[in-house]
Amino acid sequence: MPMEKSGESIKVEICKILNKIGALQFGVFKLTSGKISPYYVDLRIVPSFPDAFQEICNFYVNFIKEEIGVKNFERIAGIPVAGIPFASLIAYNLQKPFLYIRKGVRLHGRQRRIEGIIAPGDRVLLIDDLITTGLSLVEAAEAIIAEGGVVTDAAVLLDREEGGREKLGKSGIKLHALLRMSEIANKLYEIGTIDEEQLKTILKQIKKE
Repeated sequence: MPMEKSGESIKVEICKILNKIGALQFGVFKLTSGKISPYYVDLRIVPSFPDAFQEICNFYVNFIKEEIGVKNFERIAGIPVAGIPFASLIAYNLQKPFLYIRKGVRLHGRQRRIEGIIAPGDRVLLIDDLITTGLSLVEAAEAIIAEGGVVTDAAVLLDREEGGREKLGKSGIKLHALLRMSEIANKLYEIGTIDEEQLKTILKQIKKE
């Protein structure tokens, strides 16, 4: 589906998919970053729904072609853990070599943090499911740079709008997000899948930043 034809309808479609599979939950959640949030978007469940997984990865692929351009990077790297399945399918569809970052250095074998082939000077596009503070993406970029790679761009499905974009920017990395959390909240409210109180809960969390 070409991005230029239906950017807004794609966003609505993604919101509907996430709602259908139950990816948005309300409560008290501790995020990977350590932050406490009154809501949680669980994109780790997406690969358990093959149709939703394929559709979302197709959106990623078209978005990357439009926003970044496939000539502007040589390799794709998945961020552990949730970004890895998305990055794998995206790399396959774009016919780009796939890498993934480990959470820690292996204590056996080659003892590397990056799995896959990377050569000095390779431009690597980072892929994750979402971004909150940006710490995971910055750490992944540092691991790639330590191996001689170059990182200037990162693509995510969702920007929770809690400082991650700014943190990446300070490291010289441009964030490309298909959706912002405020967009998801407003669209879900418009189509009647969350109520006004839930909308306010999400928007209040964003405004904290």
